[in-house]
Amino acid sequence: MSFSVRLRAAAVALAAAAALPAQAVRYEGQDFADTLPLGGSTLVLNGVGKRQVAIYPMYLAALYLPAKAGTPQAIYGQVGPKRLELRIVIPLVKDVSTQEFVKAINKGVNRNSTEAEKAAVAERVAQFNAAIAEVGRVKKGDLLVIDYLPAQGGTVLTVNGKTWGSPIPGQDFYSAFLKVFLGDRNSDAHLRAALLGQPG
Repeated sequence: MSFSVRLRAAAVALAAAAALPAQAVRYEGQDFADTLPLGGSTLVLNGVGKRQVAIYPMYLAALYLPAKAGTPQAIYGQVGPKRLELRIVIPLVKDVSTQEFVKAINKGVNRNSTEAEKAAVAERVAQFNAAIAEVGRVKKGDLLVIDYLPAQGGTVLTVNGKTWGSPIPGQDFYSAFLKVFLGDRNSDAHLRAALLGQPG
């Protein structure tokens, strides 16, 4: 086989590989893509875990980043698009108020941010919480996606494909939001470890 033929064969193989769908990570009976396109970049699945209250699972969370990272500081420092995906899996009840998310965000930001950081993002946290509150209620099967899209104005909230509120500017805000899940004083150490890609 000539070099040119081998080169064409290699090109065809690469093109075929690129056309294959992203491999799925199976977790708690659901599939999570190991890569996904967002904002002109390809993000990788950093980790996936479960938020549980007592014996009841509340949601599955998946964190997508430009590159895998094992520490919160490395994650906060990454530039470019990021995604946190929350899949509601609440059993036994029909739905739950999104005010529960508002409380968790306020608590997480206050616990894990310095006074200066809290002051800098306070108005934007209130703006984000207003968007979540407007959703009203969520139920099993709902999908919340919180994207950081710097080219589109900042943090964007979508629920089941519908955008709520306006983009919230600043990487510092998205980092403050991620601290709810990744900060040292988080509410679920197992979920934190899972999102960081650590063995649970």
